[in-house]
Amino acid sequence: MEQAEAALVEHYPRLVRLAYLVLPPALGRNRRVLTAHALVQRSLPRGRAAVDGPGIPGQRGAPGTGTGAGITEARRASYAYVRGRVLRQALDAGRPLRRFAWPSRAQLPPLLPRVWGLRLFPRSGGADELALDRRLSALPGPARAAFVLRGLEGLGDLEVRELLAAAGADDVDTALREATDAGSPSPASSVSSGPVSEPLLHSTEFDPCSLQARPTDLLRRRRYRRATLATTTALVCAALFGVDAGGRAPDGSAPAFTGNPAARSALDPAKVRRIGPTAWRTAQRTDFSVWPARGQLVTDSALLRRALAVWAQPGRAVHITTTPATPSGPPMGSPQLLYAGEVDGVRVVLFHDGLRVVRYAETGEGGAGGDPGEDGGLAALDFARTDGADEAASGALVVGRSDDNVRYLTAPWVTGTAVRDLLAPTVPARPLRRDADGVTDPLPSPTAPRASCRSWDTLEVGTAGTPSPARRLLTDLGELTPARLTSGPPGSPEDVSTPADRAAWARTACLLPSARAGGVRSVNSWEFARQPLPESNGTAAWLCTRAETWRGPGTRVLAHFQAPSQHPAAPAALAAGAADSPACGTRDPRVLAGVLWKSRAGHWFLLAAGAPGLRAVTATGGVSGTSKTNTLALPALEDAHAELHGRTEDGRKVNSLG
Repeated sequence: MEQAEAALVEHYPRLVRLAYLVLPPALGRNRRVLTAHALVQRSLPRGRAAVDGPGIPGQRGAPGTGTGAGITEARRASYAYVRGRVLRQALDAGRPLRRFAWPSRAQLPPLLPRVWGLRLFPRSGGADELALDRRLSALPGPARAAFVLRGLEGLGDLEVRELLAAAGADDVDTALREATDAGSPSPASSVSSGPVSEPLLHSTEFDPCSLQARPTDLLRRRRYRRATLATTTALVCAALFGVDAGGRAPDGSAPAFTGNPAARSALDPAKVRRIGPTAWRTAQRTDFSVWPARGQLVTDSALLRRALAVWAQPGRAVHITTTPATPSGPPMGSPQLLYAGEVDGVRVVLFHDGLRVVRYAETGEGGAGGDPGEDGGLAALDFARTDGADEAASGALVVGRSDDNVRYLTAPWVTGTAVRDLLAPTVPARPLRRDADGVTDPLPSPTAPRASCRSWDTLEVGTAGTPSPARRLLTDLGELTPARLTSGPPGSPEDVSTPADRAAWARTACLLPSARAGGVRSVNSWEFARQPLPESNGTAAWLCTRAETWRGPGTRVLAHFQAPSQHPAAPAALAAGAADSPACGTRDPRVLAGVLWKSRAGHWFLLAAGAPGLRAVTATGGVSGTSKTNTLALPALEDAHAELHGRTEDGRKVNSLG
């Protein structure tokens, strides 16, 4: 028992990695991490009788050796014993449950360790680790175990065969053959089961002992907590005081304190403005102000009355979100009704008052007095600034979120919708269905919590006045208004429609979360320079991504360096960033950034590039040199630090971004 415990403690990270790799990927990364730790921690023998049997041999010296050799052999045998128990449990966990068979302990969720309120997963690796993970996911459990035992443990086929047979694996010969086939490198991947795969199996991508943590569904937890508190408070107040805690009039039409006739008129559902279904065709402006009132509940006066009353005086139980610099006060007159209907079991109302779009959502049946909290339901208000919107910026609104998915309400002039994954630039867009009111089917939200950036689904819309090749791309950044994606110089950005534009966005899309919840109106990506790399390493691209906001201030600028890569979605290197900077914008399109780059031969260089208007780039400090063009390449050390500046044709100095 002591030898087994010592082997487990000494090799714990290695055993947990083995269990994590063999466990079925269908469990999800969080459960695989916890299950891997549980399997290893349960791998000690249950009693001394189990140890005294044939499991772990006693300490004995080999002929011609001293006591030290015997101890080493005993430690190896102890590790092999524990490894066999871990392997057996990991294979049991991947076997399907049978209807009339009692499940084994490994097939059930682990009791310990258990984590509440957090999701744990290993750190993300690179493209090779992703390719290896996909290959392992396609293998059955025994074949996956054979692949891992070869690459991680360095065992031969005979030893792997014996281990799999002892662990109860079915058809060991087939498992070995499938592991060999999976290890054969394909033209698109360098992953193999030989020496190449061994460092990949030791990558942090597959290390369940070096973890990242993210919260679980915070909104759902908060709703449960607030719902319980609100229900308890309402019952106590009603029992003790017998008053309306919502502060509304007996008919629920408006807050009781509203004495101003104009304010009470703004909260009258009968006076809400409704635009005709074809008004947008002849209107001088094409924006939210000409959206028609749509939805199956546009005539539900009780729902509109509750929405207006909560907007005017939201209670403490109402969840409120606002984009930056967006007022959350009551309506400034009778608002325009955009939508009223049920989305994924939630009643939703969308208003527009000229400055803002307001989304009201409620669950439950709605009380007779107009308070959505009277029956234990929940209410939420979302505010987004939309002043100055044009046709491109008013193409869609987020109408609902559920289970990491998002639904959009599209503008009346939208003629078609599709889903395009930015990280798959050569894959055609997938058609997306809409109902008669313009509400789309759910599509995955790219801002949902996840372990790594492996896809970025955007909404592609076509409009009545836009030809098919120039369809617009909109992406969810966690707000009511999706952000429009464009490509090109700051003075003349265009929709992302060409293969080159999509290829550039494929390598920068995973940096979009930096603009989440910032009131972003549009994001433009501009390739401002191309640079031949030293030592004939190909040509790199320099891009500048600028996020514009609805309010004006709060812009964010990022400069990216895209080295040549065989993977179309290989992430670009972030070279520099700045907030509230005019760089890369219409006012000042100049930009300058640099990175330290390592060639294929292992040599380090300082690379820098500026916008086409620069005629000289200079580096000072740890690396010194000057180029008479808008690009610069100088030999450097791995930890070198340098300052960059450039000169325009008229002699003006341009500092590096950030």
